[in-house]
Amino acid sequence: MTVTIETASNRHLDTLYEIERTCFKEEAFTKQQISILLADYNSICLIAKEDNQAVGFIIGTIGFERNSLTGHILTIDILPTHQRKNIGTRLLREIESLFKQKSVVACRLEVREDNIAAIILYEKLGYKKIGKLDNYYGSKHGFYFRKTLA
Repeated sequence: MTVTIETASNRHLDTLYEIERTCFKEEAFTKQQISILLADYNSICLIAKEDNQAVGFIIGTIGFERNSLTGHILTIDILPTHQRKNIGTRLLREIESLFKQKSVVACRLEVREDNIAAIILYEKLGYKKIGKLDNYYGSKHGFYFRKTLA
């Protein structure tokens, strides 16, 4: 089965929200937050589909950090039934490519310290752990990762 990646829009809002809730439960973005990100000029939202059914998505924003354009991955969600099938890798590579087209020189993201599968993925794709984020996810700690794109 072929997985395709396309630009997400507000017509995908309900689907994205359901995937977000499935993946992150109490830490999930609200439907309103996702809607705002979908409409934000500085956001890039991509959806992965298998047989025209959404199986994951990624949302990133572009902003200035240290006088240069930096991408920030806000969420990457893959349905549990589709994890470990390289969908996360494809979504990350695609958004990084779009960031580069917009002159973004680095990308950053945060991850829960107990999300070992995600940490392995980020490190495999060249992200470096920069620091620890105490209580970033409520009572759970996180890590801050960064990757140079240019």
